[in-house]
Amino acid sequence: MKPALLIMAAGMGSRYGGLKQIDPIGPNGEVIIDYSLYDAKRAGFSDVYFIIKHEIENDFKEVIERGIGKHMNVHYIFQEVDKLPEGFEVPEGRTKPWGTGHAVMMAKDIIKAPFAVLNADDYYGPEGFKTLFDYLSNAKDTDVYDYCMIGFKVKNTITDKGSVSRGVCETDANGNLIEITERTKIQTNSGQIQFLEDDETTWVDLHEDTIVSMNMFGFTPSILDELSARFPRDLEKIITNNPQKGEYFLPKIVGELIDEHKATVKVLPTSDKWYGITYKEDKPDVVSAMKEKINSGLYPEKLWY
Repeated sequence: MKPALLIMAAGMGSRYGGLKQIDPIGPNGEVIIDYSLYDAKRAGFSDVYFIIKHEIENDFKEVIERGIGKHMNVHYIFQEVDKLPEGFEVPEGRTKPWGTGHAVMMAKDIIKAPFAVLNADDYYGPEGFKTLFDYLSNAKDTDVYDYCMIGFKVKNTITDKGSVSRGVCETDANGNLIEITERTKIQTNSGQIQFLEDDETTWVDLHEDTIVSMNMFGFTPSILDELSARFPRDLEKIITNNPQKGEYFLPKIVGELIDEHKATVKVLPTSDKWYGITYKEDKPDVVSAMKEKINSGLYPEKLWY
């Protein structure tokens, strides 16, 4: 079956202070996801599923339908905080979504083909989409699940406006993922990329070519069953330990499947530079970058219109 796209757009953008998924950054009102979808379409993708919340539905659909909605098959899936397994209730005061693992599992029983997963508020560049489409077109589970991930060089994924969170990847000699270690504070200090250790006092150097995950994965539908089956176990821990902000992370479950020898995850490197609006101060840089890409001919000035 032809690969599909699953785009996570239900995040609140707390550090940004607004609905950054639909904040215009192109000359004709384009948002970041417009450029990703343009790259995805020319890579071969034709079906896209958006994970959103009902509270942003009208505004989000307005942006999508005036652009990519006329060029790809668009579907909407809703991630709500009260979509929990039987026997669980939302902790009082909880409004935050349950994380990337919960978002992706919302597609269970909906997506039947291999699919790519990405964030709505990140610009990934065209190379990764072509690589993903080609891989997923031949992906097939055997005795293990056949997954993949686009690996970015950390130097291409940081901002000078503050720290970022990245999954630092370790691979084997065959380019398969061994482990993802989440580093929540990565930034450049005096010209050196570093991350803050768990003790929150020790800065550790990180080589600029270190491969990191940007949540740009490729899966077969088997991941949806695994996420759904493991969620109650993790949810119980979240509600006990961090009921307001705890999350069910997709990379964590991917790591478990690797450790259990139930899945292989081929790391597919890209040299493209990531752009994103983690902080409001990032927006001018992203606007400038897109303008340069338009001037170089990578994108037309009027993307869809």
